[in-house]
Amino acid sequence: MKATVLKYSLPNKLIIASRESRLAMWQAEHVRDQLAALYPECIIEILGMTTRGDQILDRALSKVGGKGLFVKELEIAMAEGRADLAVHSLKDVPMDLPDGFALAAILEREDPRDAFVSNDFASLQDLPFGAIVGTSSLRRQALIAARYPHLIIHPLRGNLDTRLRKLDQGEYAAIILAAAGLKRLGLPERIRAYIEPEQSLPAAGQGAMAIEIHSNRPELLAWLAPLNHLATAQAVNAERSVSKAFGGSCQIPLAAFATVNKGSMHLRAMVATPDGTRIAQADVNGEATDFISLGTQVVQALSAQDAESILSVCKAQILE
Repeated sequence: MKATVLKYSLPNKLIIASRESRLAMWQAEHVRDQLAALYPECIIEILGMTTRGDQILDRALSKVGGKGLFVKELEIAMAEGRADLAVHSLKDVPMDLPDGFALAAILEREDPRDAFVSNDFASLQDLPFGAIVGTSSLRRQALIAARYPHLIIHPLRGNLDTRLRKLDQGEYAAIILAAAGLKRLGLPERIRAYIEPEQSLPAAGQGAMAIEIHSNRPELLAWLAPLNHLATAQAVNAERSVSKAFGGSCQIPLAAFATVNKGSMHLRAMVATPDGTRIAQADVNGEATDFISLGTQVVQALSAQDAESILSVCKAQILE
């Protein structure tokens, strides 16, 4: 790894593009600090930006363009030379990057689980009939609807602080968030219960951070290589291969989650209708180095359960 870095002069200055939400800035600062430890002579700055995804808060992401709304402005900044790299929550990164861009590193994953957050109730099963649950995710909506049909699910948009404020103002009895974000911002006490993958399978890439670069910058690829966490990269690439096969975005309720232990991978995935009435599920085990093959096996298993028909129902419901 050091030999790869030494092919290029060490960086003198790096600019990181980031959304301006508190969580996004935490992530950018985390990468900045890791790079500063690697390259102490390098000046590292953060360029905070507001994306379309941050601006459009009155409609569900599935109806206004999906995950790409959170990264496009950052990619423009890199293309124009105003930034060298961008830091993302991987679950916000589209499965297909625009031409000229690449993911240079995947950092070690935080807790990938969903978190139940409420001021009055201890868990989903404690919520009374008709209680309103907030979530921005069709995946979470489908899983909650399937297991708790007596609950009412309402959309929840905004950054993490905005979502917590809406809960505290009484707009929801409970909200479902990614545990990783709450932990990163020092708010684990807001988590009333963790929802295990067996009950709520995580989204592809949930809990992982990715660094995106312009693909014509091989020196950046070398400089960032030490930040790449192999087991996490293998797991999330398997997950993303499943999501990509089904046109994965926030527009469909799809989950994919892989764990790696001593070189072995367990990959699980799920496709559902938004109302949770139809679900296809599959899982495989194999060598972590075969992550693409494992993803293909899961896709085939879901397809055998008529996943394409389920997705056609999803698209019809979204267009209504």
